[in-house]
Amino acid sequence: MSITMERKQELIGEYAQKQDDTGSPEVQVAILSERIKNLTEHLQTHKKDFHSRRGLLVMVGQRRRLLDYLKGKDKSRYEGLIQRLGLRR
Repeated sequence: MSITMERKQELIGEYAQKQDDTGSPEVQVAILSERIKNLTEHLQTHKKDFHSRRGLLVMVGQRRRLLDYLKGKDKSRYEGLIQRLGLRR
């Protein structure tokens, strides 16, 4: 369900704004999106895992808040990130 360290480092390298950038909204949203994707696959096979479902909803809400923050801060970065990740909205 969780992402591997190698995959996390790939995401950080791909979405970082500058060298050693791990805290920018782009990186955080990319990591959350990967975790959401993995958890969604898990929940398709384990339909009654309600505890993980709640964790999924918390992650989706966190990603939404980060995207709203980025949208208010810099609209072009927001639109670019949405397009790169393939998210709706």
